Amino acid sequence: MVGTQLNWDQYATAWARLHGGFDPRAAAPPVRAWLRLAYHVGYVLGRLRVTPTTVTVVGVLLCFGVPLVATRPQDGPFLGALLVLLASVADSVDGAVAVVSNRTTRLGYVYDSVADRLGEVAWLVAFWLLGAPGALVAAGGGLSWLHEYVRARATSAGMREIGAVTVGERPTRVAVAIVGLLLAGLAGLVEPDLAAGTITMATAVWVLLAGFGLGQLLAAVRGALIDVD
Repeated sequence: MVGTQLNWDQYATAWARLHGGFDPRAAAPPVRAWLRLAYHVGYVLGRLRVTPTTVTVVGVLLCFGVPLVATRPQDGPFLGALLVLLASVADSVDGAVAVVSNRTTRLGYVYDSVADRLGEVAWLVAFWLLGAPGALVAAGGGLSWLHEYVRARATSAGMREIGAVTVGERPTRVAVAIVGLLLAGLAGLVEPDLAAGTITMATAVWVLLAGFGLGQLLAAVRGALIDVD
């Protein structure tokens, strides 16, 4: 049964409750604009009775398309970047549909997290296919997974807030994937061999940000839980 749909203020309050108390109305203008866009799209989809799970599945399929198109001559990386962008929109909208139509569930939260991790694996596979070293790709994936795992375990251990907004959060990974693919595409137009070096640098940036972000998160978790014990 679809519940009564929420207006923006009700949505923002409900969203904050699900995201460690972070109020989207107090976010930086670009973040606030992005979340409000997700709310409006989610509101429309909710009125059309599109389920959050449907949006999540579409987002995962878009991610799986990234490695399939990334190695196409000339336009592959550009198409990959477009799919990453569309998948990131779907990732924001599925949660918006759930909140705005009062369909949030614990199971849906788990599905969304699994979908995010699968999507990032697909992006990194595309990096590898374009020429990034396998060890570097694996390091990026491992550090990003560990980042999310630490936060989840810390929450289970009693950390009530999100801990810290680090430089290694998912929006950062989305940005690195999009920019990295676009730059690799542009470099490939100049000289095909440059694409591999460019995507390798993008992967290295992913690894550095993920590693530094993990350090930030671990410090925040220690500060939040040291008094609990």
